Amino acid sequence: MNVSVRMAGLAAAVISAVGLAATPASAAPFPELTLPFAAGQQVYSAGVHSDDGSTGVKNAIDFSPADGTVRAPLAGTVRLQHCAGGDWVTLDHPGGWRTGYYHLEGIRVTDGEQVEAGAVLGSTGNALPCGGSSTGAHVHFTLWTLPDAAAGDWDGVAFARLSTTVAAALGEPIDGKTLGAWRFAAGSEQYSGTATHVAEGVVVQLPGRFRASR
Repeated sequence: MNVSVRMAGLAAAVISAVGLAATPASAAPFPELTLPFAAGQQVYSAGVHSDDGSTGVKNAIDFSPADGTVRAPLAGTVRLQHCAGGDWVTLDHPGGWRTGYYHLEGIRVTDGEQVEAGAVLGSTGNALPCGGSSTGAHVHFTLWTLPDAAAGDWDGVAFARLSTTVAAALGEPIDGKTLGAWRFAAGSEQYSGTATHVAEGVVVQLPGRFRASR
C-alpha cells in the first residue's frame, strides 16, 4: 500500500478515535502568534521537542518566563480538557489552529470563554492532570492543526496517548515558526534547537535564555 495512503488512513482513524470529525486537516496559513507571556522579561526555554519528549513530530517547546504568567498569544476560544487529575488549557484560533498549554496551575479561564491576545491563562507549574512528567515550573506549549469540522474534544485522553497517537495525526511542528519577534528551529536532538531574533539576527542556542519581545 502507498505510504501516503497508509498515513491518511492512520490520521482518519486517530481523529475518529479522539472524537474529531474524520476529515483531513486543512488549517489556514500560520497565524501571527506572540510569545505566550508578556514581553520585556527573561525567558528560559528547554528547546523544541516532540510532545512526549521521545519520538514523533516536534510540536512542543517548553517555556519558563520570569514572571511565571502564561498568556494567550492570539485571540481564541478556550477549550478546557478534563482528566481525572484536573484540567489543562487549549485555545482554538481562526483557521483551524490550536495551541496547548500543559502543566498550568491556577488556571484563570473557563471552557468556551472568548479571550483576547494577552489574556492571562494561568501560571507555569508542574500540573499533570492527564499524566506525564515535569521537572521545574514551566508551560509545555504545543501546536496543533484541527480538521475543519473538528470538535477537538480531548476530555479524558491520557497524555501518553495524546502525545503520541494524537500528535502523530494533528501535531504541527514548531520548526520554522515565528512567535513574536523570535523564530524557532528544531535541533537534531530532543530538547534542542535555536531561537533567532528576526529583526536583529541574534541566535540563541536552546536550551537557553532570551529576552521576550513581540
